[in-house]
Amino acid sequence: MNNKPNDSIASSDSRRDFIKKASTASAAAATVNLFKTPVYGQNQAPSVGAAGANNRIAVAHIGVGGQGMAHVRSMKANAADNNIVQVATCDVSKTRAAEARDWITSEDAKKPGRATKDVKTYEDHKKLLERKDIDAVVVGTVDHWHTACSVDAMNAGKHVYVEKPMTRYLGEAFEIYDTVKKTGKILQVGSQGCSDAKWHKAAELIKAGKIGQLVMLEGSYMRNSPKGEWNYAIKDFATETDIDWQRWLGPVRSKVSFSADHYFRWRKYYPYCAGLLGDLFPHRLHPYMLATGNPEFPKRVAAIGTKAIHTDRNTPGTPERDVAESVQMLAEFPSGLTAVIASATVSEFGLQEVIRGHKGRIEMGGSGRVEIKPERPYSEELDPQVFDNLKPVEALPPHEKNWFDCIRANKEPNAGINLAVRVQCVISLAEMSDRLQTVCLFDEKTRKITDGSGKELKPLTYGSLPKS
Repeated sequence: MNNKPNDSIASSDSRRDFIKKASTASAAAATVNLFKTPVYGQNQAPSVGAAGANNRIAVAHIGVGGQGMAHVRSMKANAADNNIVQVATCDVSKTRAAEARDWITSEDAKKPGRATKDVKTYEDHKKLLERKDIDAVVVGTVDHWHTACSVDAMNAGKHVYVEKPMTRYLGEAFEIYDTVKKTGKILQVGSQGCSDAKWHKAAELIKAGKIGQLVMLEGSYMRNSPKGEWNYAIKDFATETDIDWQRWLGPVRSKVSFSADHYFRWRKYYPYCAGLLGDLFPHRLHPYMLATGNPEFPKRVAAIGTKAIHTDRNTPGTPERDVAESVQMLAEFPSGLTAVIASATVSEFGLQEVIRGHKGRIEMGGSGRVEIKPERPYSEELDPQVFDNLKPVEALPPHEKNWFDCIRANKEPNAGINLAVRVQCVISLAEMSDRLQTVCLFDEKTRKITDGSGKELKPLTYGSLPKS
């Protein structure tokens, strides 16, 4: 498009009106297929056994605790619309595996296309993955099992939906990334905000230059839990007879004897989880980085976590948590963009949800709302704009559907590997920064981490620290 005004335009339109028209045309060109490009290029073959709009996808569930069971219920409720069948469940708890199986095969599942009565249970995910009739798996395990289950599944020819965070440690993130690229399987990370239309609208506006060059992202995920976040109820089924405890511990080096507290409240303890950075930060980082329209690996990350309220004291019988009750993170990206993200379980009033550009800002509202507000020096160039009731909003079913649609079309899903590995890099560097009390710099070409003095830092992994 030629953006130089001719005489007729100059005589009939103001400069502001012309810029608005030019921006609208540029936006239309820039927003075509923003998030619908193939993952591996035009020559990548479609996935065997699941490609094609009319093919039924056979799904198995690995890890059916709280969030894993939420997927069992959601996918069953929408099985006909998604043209899937649920065929197996796997969990280290015999009770949980059986409960998930029974939910799938309950009476209302007899409707055509909803489920099969032949649903088998497994304790070992590798035994489940030997089945040739399974196309895709949902990994809803504890965080430290995400990588093994995801990598094994893709190497066995299965597509993967893995709950957030994608991995426990950074090295595992690149193991998953490399496996996706090697196998060509479709991986979706369970940060369902990425299927909320408002973040895609923000990306469309940003790529069209509506707020100028990006300056800063600002957001938070805040809660206030007086009796301690993640102090879930201890259920009677949790015994050494029911649970394969050594399998549950898996790669963890800081092994403990059987503990129902650790089993149900694992998000409190560093060997299994990064706490707020692993559980709540992904809900903000995934959609914010998606909204930039060009997610980057971080260049520099600093984080501070504190634990001053000691809310676990209000729940008798539970140990003090390892992880912080409040975390603030600052990340710098190669483009000059910075991100300020906060999360807490002891204070519920959050930061403003905003994407700041040089010429304007985008305020991320509640249910399906995006608002552009010009910066004062550019108020003659940019118009305020409001986009309301954008659908779908954040929820499990649209995110699951996006995964199934992308399996059939061989497309990158909304929280696919190229976004997820960059998000996980930020999360992992933030954990290192907090626990090692340093600033972490990252080189995406070498995948090396250094501190401010240039000294190389080994990424955290199992056995790096006493609580790992």
